[in-house]
Amino acid sequence: MELMNAIHERKSYRKPYKPDPIPAEAIKEILEAGVAAPSGCNQQTTRFIGVNDPELAHKLAEIYDKPWALTAPAAILLLTKEHVSYRGNSYHIHDYSAAAENILLAAVDKGYATTWIEGQIEGEKARQMGDLLGVPQDLTVAIYMPLGIPAEENPGVAKMPFEDRAWLNGYGKSF
Repeated sequence: MELMNAIHERKSYRKPYKPDPIPAEAIKEILEAGVAAPSGCNQQTTRFIGVNDPELAHKLAEIYDKPWALTAPAAILLLTKEHVSYRGNSYHIHDYSAAAENILLAAVDKGYATTWIEGQIEGEKARQMGDLLGVPQDLTVAIYMPLGIPAEENPGVAKMPFEDRAWLNGYGKSF
């Protein structure tokens, strides 16, 4: 799939998945896209866990507690920790956000569907997911992405027109 097609085809998927297993090699390639993401001051604060063990994927979905996620045969988790750079800032949120976008695009490129789940797992759910997967205490599960082949069509949401959000050479100036 061409990059621009993947960008336009990517939609957050919150519906049932087919039970087809996701091969480890496919997850590895998707995670390689995450690792390739830019990183503020090259701190590389994001860590990744791919899960294709159906039992573990189901346990993660139980922690998340949404029925559609229980059907996902796999999952991806992005881990982070705040790390102050030599410039005095922490870019950990920027880092895992860039990595997440790469992962979303790589997943759609391979024919899979997922969504970025962050705020709904903050705190206790993130700790439970981390404990389940043996994540060290100094890292936090920042993003959970159920992963699989979509079982239903996903039309996505309506996007505002390009002309209402993007301009050239100044705010409100048309292309």
